[in-house]
Amino acid sequence: MSSNKDLRRAKRAAYEAKQEKKGKEIVGWIFGALVVLAIIYLIVIVSFA
Repeated sequence: MSSNKDLRRAKRAAYEAKQEKKGKEIVGWIFGALVVLAIIYLIVIVSFA
C-alpha cells in the first residue's frame, strides 16, 4: 500500500509542477499582450495629438 501511496504522491507532485509551469507561461503571455496593447495605445494617442 505504501508504494501505491508514494506513486500517487509523485504523480500529484508532477501534475502540480506542470500546472504551475503552464500557469506562469499564461501569465507571461497576458502581461506581454498588455504591454503590446499599451504601446499601440500610446502610438495612436501620439499620432492624433
